[in-house]
This record gives sequence, structure tokens and C-alpha cells, in this order.
Amino acid sequence: MLKDITLGQYYQTDSVIHRLDPRVKLVTTICFIISLFVVDNWVGYVLAGVFLVLVIALSKVPPSFMVRGMKSIVFLLIMAVVCNLFLTQGEPLVTIWKLTITKEGVIQAGKMAVRLVFLITGSSVMTLTTTPNQLTDGLEKLLKPLNAIRVPVHEIAMMMSIALRFIPILIEETDKIMKAQIARGADFESGNLIQKAKNMVPLLVPLFVSAFRRANDLATAMEARCYRGGENRTKMKPLIYHRRDYLAYGAVVLYLATGVVLGRILF
Repeated sequence: MLKDITLGQYYQTDSVIHRLDPRVKLVTTICFIISLFVVDNWVGYVLAGVFLVLVIALSKVPPSFMVRGMKSIVFLLIMAVVCNLFLTQGEPLVTIWKLTITKEGVIQAGKMAVRLVFLITGSSVMTLTTTPNQLTDGLEKLLKPLNAIRVPVHEIAMMMSIALRFIPILIEETDKIMKAQIARGADFESGNLIQKAKNMVPLLVPLFVSAFRRANDLATAMEARCYRGGENRTKMKPLIYHRRDYLAYGAVVLYLATGVVLGRILF
């Protein structure tokens, strides 16, 4: 289950999406997520699905990798669907005990499910095709104007980069601890919800200890290498826009414009 979390991992291959500037991928992901919540009709979702499938195909990331990443949000997806089904007011369709499923609830639950799946998949495509260093450089470059109002842009970008790096490391560490605990007789599966939560304590304590130890080792290594954040830092690989990046920006604008136009014509 832990290895099914693909967010934060990098998939090594050579594709058009991998070669894009990280700023393009960050802006595209943000625009894609915003479009999911701004466009509130099925035409917009179909268009978003086509756009997402095209990007995944160009990225050369196996679709099975994307499907595997969905397993980590199954519980969240079910909760969102159930809440929308039973808590949305409208025309009654089915009554189960004291709970009523409405027509509006079914529609809203479907939209929420599509939004969550597309949101996680779109974010995963960005992290799977971009290294943490590239994400840091791209984010820092995009937020550079905020330096004028004394926002520590470099430090924020560095913290996000370190957090993304630690996701696969902590997942691997958790898997090792779980296997070690199971070998010693620990049971993480049986019992009710409260019992399962209690069974997680022997797992969480060594995990937190390991996380703090790794953080301390990282801080010591950065100090030993005389790391100093902030201004006047140079880049070994400075970010430069190429023709493919401008074409990608054009594709994003076309996607957004098509969604708005079709939404106004059909609704």
C-alpha cells in the first residue's frame, strides 16, 4: 500500500514532458487544478480528461503507475462521494433508513470524484516528470518577485524540495519498519478502527525518530558544506525557456480558452 503512493516520486525516462521547463509544468498544473473547480459542467471535465490523457501519453509514464497512485486516495475518495451523496439537498431518489440520496447529490458526488482523481493524477504527472531540484529552481524563479516584499522565496522553495525528497524516503522507511514489526509478531490488520489505530503506535514512534535523525543529518551535511541560502546564489543549470516551452504555454491557453468557450455555448 505504501509503495502505491506516487506523489513526490520521479520516474526516469526521456519524453517531451520531462524536457519541459519546470516553470511550465508548475504553471500548467496550477491552471489545470483551477480549471477543475472553475468549470462546473461535464464538458469541462471531458476536456480536462482528454488533456490529462494526452499529457500522460507524452510523458511516457506507464498508465499502470498512475492507477497505482490512485490506491492511496481510495478512502478519501469514498468519504467525499458518500458525504456528497447523503448530505446534498434536492430531489429524493432513494431513502436508506434515515438517509436520502438525492439527484443533486449523485451529480455532486460524481463531480467531486472526477475532480479528486484528476487533481491527484495531474499533480502526480508533475512530480513524476520533474526532479526535486528542478521543482525548487522553478518555484523559486516563479516566486522571485515576492523578494521585493521580503518574502524568503529561496527558503520556501528549499523546504518544499526537501519535503518532496523525503516522501519516498519515509515511505521506504515505513515499509521496512512495518516488515520488522510484523516479523516480531505485530498485527496491523485485525481489530476495529480504534484497535488498528493503537497498533500503529509501535510504527509511528520509530518512524518519527528516524525522520528527526534524517533531518538532523541533512542539516549537519548542509552546514558542513557551508550552505547559505538567499541572495547571490548561482545555478549550475540556469533555467532558460525554449521553443517547446512556449508551445506548451500556448497549449495551456488553448485548453483554458476551449473550456470557457464550450461552457458558454453549451450551458
